[in-house]
Amino acid sequence: MKNIQLLSGIVLIALAFTSCKDEKQEQAKKKIDSYVAYVDSVKNVAEDDLKADWKDVEAEYERRAENAQAALADLKDNTAETEKINESKIKYEEFKNQMVAKLAPEVTPKQKLRNSLFGEGKIGDDMSFAWVNAKNILSVYDQFVNTVQNNKDSYSREDWDEIKLMYEALDSRKNTVEKEGLTAEDNRKIAGLKIKFAPMYTLNRMGAKSEENAAAKK
Repeated sequence: MKNIQLLSGIVLIALAFTSCKDEKQEQAKKKIDSYVAYVDSVKNVAEDDLKADWKDVEAEYERRAENAQAALADLKDNTAETEKINESKIKYEEFKNQMVAKLAPEVTPKQKLRNSLFGEGKIGDDMSFAWVNAKNILSVYDQFVNTVQNNKDSYSREDWDEIKLMYEALDSRKNTVEKEGLTAEDNRKIAGLKIKFAPMYTLNRMGAKSEENAAAKK
C-alpha cells in the first residue's frame, strides 16, 4: 500500500512538473506572439499618431523585444520561434528607418550649404566655431576653399553672401586659434588658401549678381 502511495505521489509530482513546464513554454510562446503582433500592428497606425508618440512606440517595442528574446530560453525547441523573432526584427528596422527619415527636421538650403562647407552639422544656427582648433583649422580652411571652388558655378548671390559670412566667422576663429599654438607652417598654408579664395569670391559674387539682374529684366 505504501509503495502504491509513493508511486502515486511520484506520478503526481511528475505530472505537475510537466504541466508547469508546458505552461512555461506556452507563456514563452505568447510573449513571442505578442512581440510579432506588436510589430505588425505598428505599421497600421496612422502616421501622424506615430510621429506624435514615436518615443512611446520605441519604448514599447524594446520592452516586447526583450521579453521575446528572453522567452526563447524557456522553449525546448526554439528554432521556429527564433525565425519569427528575426523576421519581425527585420520588419521593424525597415519601418523604423522610414519613420526616422520622416521625423528628421527638414534641412534648409542655408544649412545644406554650411554642411557642405564644414561637414554635417558642424555649424548650426548658433554659428559656433568652438570645435575649430590649432590642430584642425588648416583642414577646415582647406575643405571650405576647395568646396567653394568646386561649386562656384552653381552658387546664387544669396549663397555667396552666406559663404562670405561663414568665411569671416572662420577668420575670426583663426585670430583666437593663433594664440593657442597655430604653427607657422599651417599659418602659411592658410594664407595661401585665403589668397586663393579672395578673387574667386569677388568675381563669382559679381557674376551671380549680374545673372540675377539679367534674369529679372526678362
